[in-house]
Order: sequence, then structure tokens, then C-alpha cells
Amino acid sequence: MATPISLFVLLLLLCSSSIVAQSANFSYNGFNQSNLKLVTANVLKPSGALRLTENIQKAIGHAFYPDPIHFRLNTSSSNPNKTISSFSTHFVFQIVPSGSSRGGHGLAFTISPAMEFPGAEAGHYLGILSEATDNNSSNHLFAVEFDTVNGFNDTFDRDGNHIGVNINTMSSVEKELAFYYDGGDKEEMTLESGDPIQAWVDYDGSNWFLNVTIAPISKLEKPIQPLISIAIDLSPVLLENMYVGFSAATGNKSSAHYILGWSFGLNGAAPPLNLSKLPVVPVEKKSSRFKPEIKAILGALSVVVVILVAALLIVMAYRRRLNFESLEEWELDCPHRFKYKDLHVATKGFKESELLGTGGFGAVYKGALPTTGEEIAVKKIMSNNSVQGMREFAAEIECLGRLRHKNLVNLQGWCKRKNDLLLVYDYIPNGSLDSLLYHPKNGFVLNWEQRFHIIKGIAEGLVYLHEEWAQVVVHRDVKSSNVLIDGEMNGRLGDFGLARLYNHGTISHTTNVVGTIGYIAPELAQTGKASTSSDVFAYGVLLLEVACGRGPIVDDPERGRVILVDWVIERLQTGGMVDVVDPNLGPGYAVDEMELVLGLGLLCSNPKAEARPSMREILRYLNGDDLLPGIDKLESAIGARQVQETMARFFISSDGVTTSSSIGQISSSSFKAGR
Repeated sequence: MATPISLFVLLLLLCSSSIVAQSANFSYNGFNQSNLKLVTANVLKPSGALRLTENIQKAIGHAFYPDPIHFRLNTSSSNPNKTISSFSTHFVFQIVPSGSSRGGHGLAFTISPAMEFPGAEAGHYLGILSEATDNNSSNHLFAVEFDTVNGFNDTFDRDGNHIGVNINTMSSVEKELAFYYDGGDKEEMTLESGDPIQAWVDYDGSNWFLNVTIAPISKLEKPIQPLISIAIDLSPVLLENMYVGFSAATGNKSSAHYILGWSFGLNGAAPPLNLSKLPVVPVEKKSSRFKPEIKAILGALSVVVVILVAALLIVMAYRRRLNFESLEEWELDCPHRFKYKDLHVATKGFKESELLGTGGFGAVYKGALPTTGEEIAVKKIMSNNSVQGMREFAAEIECLGRLRHKNLVNLQGWCKRKNDLLLVYDYIPNGSLDSLLYHPKNGFVLNWEQRFHIIKGIAEGLVYLHEEWAQVVVHRDVKSSNVLIDGEMNGRLGDFGLARLYNHGTISHTTNVVGTIGYIAPELAQTGKASTSSDVFAYGVLLLEVACGRGPIVDDPERGRVILVDWVIERLQTGGMVDVVDPNLGPGYAVDEMELVLGLGLLCSNPKAEARPSMREILRYLNGDDLLPGIDKLESAIGARQVQETMARFFISSDGVTTSSSIGQISSSSFKAGR
């Protein structure tokens, strides 16, 4: 029978064993209430983050659990290999480099016989070894290093941003670049990214197997596949009582090293950390090391810089005021003036991929305003002829800057920088009428209803220009390429670079011939005087284009290039309406509307200006408010052979285009033959 004294001794041993076992399991979600042994390290208040090193050079910091851990097992165990306890630890660390440059050098989870390392060096030795003690079996040191800087000789680990397992030396027995497994995918991590990183170190004492795993703080569960998995016997390394903790060091490069949470378990899994309760590392301001003399010099230089900047701003404001006072009248009356850099960004530097089209005036680019994302069209006026370019630039701003109508292209603003002249319009998504008529994409064909709607809209826009606005606006370049089609298939007249203004009740004084061959009225070719009637002539050609699906100049297999008006008359005379209607329309058009458009087109393109209707009358014909004059009346209106011959001579000399004189010979029967 056991004596009372032996029972007391047995009970005392059991209690002692229980105390050791209890002390070997701990968990810290922040370190405000911890009793860790700290050497140059400190706990930040009130966050609770454990800072091993500040962001300074050649610093060392240690933090250890204060009680020793009993790692040795009873050698009489049934498993002769099981002489070392299993252990598990889970911690969250954060390495914050100095500024934008890479820092150094890293930290290590360590198991050592003592909590201090006399003579240990900073830098690559991480504050736990030195050149004299490295690779000494008497160290009894186990460490898992989180290294951020390349080694400095062939003996040391040469790759930065890696994790290594070290036994008594800084040369790792096993190492891997930092990454984790997300399912089956391998994801790289940067140890000194400044973001919190989780780490697990698990040792199986029965099977002599070590696993090291890392993951970002966003991973709520430990990855199934570890980063490092090796067979290793720690029995020669670990003594009966050892201390667990962390060491960190910096070198010529520096980083701040933090531990945010830590748990440890002996012969079982480490207690879980509550990631939501972990401290947040505060933004630290680097203390200034400047001497007072240097601070004074910097302060004086700062004052000088402020004075110079202020003076520069005053000069710029004064020059801008002078420039504003010298602005021309049209610049003061303009709508919005855009910044060149905004238009440059909007068009991707006027990249060729954004080019919508080119012409004699310059080029048009698609863009998107960087401030709002609104789509725009930017016309860049050709600057090789600065006088003509500026004249067209000013004319367009003067006209469109104040005009507002649903069938006119809206001018949003302008920009002038040296020789760069830019106009900014609403972006019209469906492009120009001529491209839809002659170069349809993806088999798209404008149907008759859409065409009739477009020409009515352009008629309304011209009525506004000729009669309804404060002054008379003569466009002087009405043609299908200047008619843009918006998202609702409305026709919108644009390009006012050749437009001229004059007061109601007066006569235009323009004397130069401008426009496009095929659209130029005969009297304009003779006198150079543009009028609303010359716009009507061009509109008549536009009507014939829409109905016939042909341009203002027709390539006739027998006669070469022929004016569209002559081509229509000859076809009506020899055949009928079906011979001139755009074959792409098929039978899908209203015959009465087609007759109206063809007849109105011929009436508007009459060589005698006085025989042409006004745009107001044309709009009434299109709306059905008035009936088009009978075809016999149309015949008498089209006569004047000598005027036609004059027009022919003009076109022959200008573009080598021939024209017939058959306009006065059309009969009622030939026009009606197509029905």
C-alpha cells in the first residue's frame, strides 16, 4: 500500500505536469494584455500590434513566450521514435517596407534554449546567429525564416521573398518562394507587401514530419496543401525545455516587422485566432533625422519656392488677361472653349483608329470626354492654309455656335492652340448619308420610309437657316456627305465651314465659287454669288441621290461621267420611273412619294434660279400641304437650253464631266411611264 508521502509526491508530479501542459497552449489576438519577454521590441498602444523592429537600419527585435515549453517525451513510450512532442503554431505577421523601395531583411519563428542571443547580428542573420555561431550544433536552434532579401554569398539563401527551414544555421535545409495554394491554383505572395499574412508551422513528432503553410489574411481557412512539407527529425535539436518566439532584423535596407496575432499548441492543433479581432498597424511617420541647420536651409528654400510659384501664377494670370482682351469677336461669342489636353485624351492622341473621316476641311475623330465619358466628334481643321483654315473655323463657330435645331449638328465648343483648330460636336452614331447609301455595312439598306424622313428633316433644317433664324444662313455645301444620321434615323445637316450670313431683306455679297462638283448651281458658277436658291439647287440634287441611290456624278457606260440631273431626265425620257429608282429599294417604296421626290428634285435643280421653289414651299410639298405643279408646268420651268449649255461648259472645264441638254425635252408621258 502506498504511503501518504508517496501519494503526495505523485499528486505533486501530476499537478506539475498539468501546469506545464496548460502553459504550453496559448493564444493572443493582439498583445495589449500579453506578458511576452520583449527585447527592443514593443507593443503599440492602443492597437495592440507587436512591433519587432522599427523602420530603421541594422535593428534587431525579439519577442518570446516567457515560460519554457517541455518538448521531450518519456523515452519509455511504446513508440521508440516518439521522443519529441508534436507542436503547432499559427501567427499573423506584417512586413512594411520603407517607402516604395524594397526593405529588409525579414523575421523568423524560433525555438531556442534561451530568449536572448548574445553576439547575434542583424541583416541576414535575423538577430539569432552571427558569423561566429552559424552552423554550430551546440546552438540547438530551430527556425522558420521569412526572408525578403537575397543572400550575400554562396553559403546563404540567394533568393529573396522565400520561406526556409533552418537548423542551427542560416543556410536553409529546405526553402520555397512564397506562395500558397488556392484550391489547385498556385498563387504567389510578396512577404513585404505591407499586407497581413497568415503562417502555420506544424510538426508531427511521431512521424518526424514538418509542414509550413502561408495564406493571405483574406483566407478564412488554412489551405489544404502546405508550402513546405519535409521529413525531419528534431530530436537532436530540441532540448527538454525550450523557448518559442520571434526574431526580426534589418540591415542597410529597412522594414518594420509586426506580429498581429499568435497561438501555440503542444501535442495538438494551435488554438484558432479570431482574425476579426486582430490589431491594425497604424501608419507611422518616419522621424526626421535632419539637423537644425539643414531644417533651417530647407525652410528658407521652401519660402523662396513659394514666392517664385506665386510670381509665376501672377504672370500667367496677367498674360491670360491680355490674351482675353485681344480675343476676336467670334471668340467672345463662341459657346464652350475646351482644353486641348482634354480633347487630346478624348481622341487618344488623335489616333488613327479613332478617325471617322477626312475631307478638304481636315479630319474628324471620335472621342469620349475624360470628365464625363460623353461621346463627341472632334473636327481638326487643316492648318496648312492658315488663312483659309481660320476663315472656315470662324465661320463654323459663328454659325453653329448660336444655331439650335433638331436637324442641325450641334456644336458643343471649340479649341484653338497655335495652328491647331478644333471643333467639338455631338457624336452622330450612324455616320453620313452617303456612306449609308453607297457603302452600307452588314447588308443594311436604308428603306424608303427612312429616306423620306431624312430628306424632310433636312428641309426643316434649311427652312430654319433661310427664314427662321435672326439672320439668313446660306450653307453653300449641302450634300449627302454633310448629312449625318443620328440614332433615331433623323437627318442632321453639318459642316458649316463654307456658310455665310447676311441680314434678312439684303443680298449676299459672296463672290467666290465654293462647293462640290455636281451640287453647284449654274448661276453660282457664273457669278460666284451664293444665295438661298443655290442651297435649294444642291438640295434638289440631294433628293435625286436619295431616290436613285447614285451620286451627283453618274458613270454612264456609253457617255462616261454625267451629271445626275441629266441622267435622271434621259432615263425618264427613254424608259420610266423604274429605270431611275434605287434598285436596292426593290418594290418597297410609296410610288406617290417617289414621284414627288423625283419631280421635286428636278424642280429644285432647275438651271434658272427664279424657277426654283423656296425651302418653305418645298417643305409644304413634302408634308402634303401643297401639290407639286403638274408635269407640263415642270417642263416649262426646266427649259432654258442656253443656260444648260453654259453649265455644261463650266463642268467640262472644272472636272471633265459632260452634260446633256435634254432637260427641256422631258414630256409628261415619259415621266409617267414608270407607273
